[in-house]
Amino acid sequence: MNREDLLARLMAQAVSEGSELVTLRAIVEETSELTTGRVLARLGLSDAGAQEDIDELRELLRAWRDAKASAWKAIVDWVVRAALALLLIGIAVRMGVAELLQ
Repeated sequence: MNREDLLARLMAQAVSEGSELVTLRAIVEETSELTTGRVLARLGLSDAGAQEDIDELRELLRAWRDAKASAWKAIVDWVVRAALALLLIGIAVRMGVAELLQ
């Protein structure tokens, strides 16, 4: 008996016997299992290699996030260095270092 048949039986039981809590819980559980299987099949994740695919995607996402964080850190580093260099140049010009070098 497949899940669809089991769900149909549970629904018939609920109609004929009245809806007890155990029957309703079984219906909800079987419906969620059946729906989960359909969703995974539609996403192409119902085969044996699906877990490896998900793990690989997570690893790629983690690498992307690390690279993005490193790039932002490098950009901020360079901006700070450029600002400090401009500040030093400004101080040197203000103190007249250019005239001392000539």
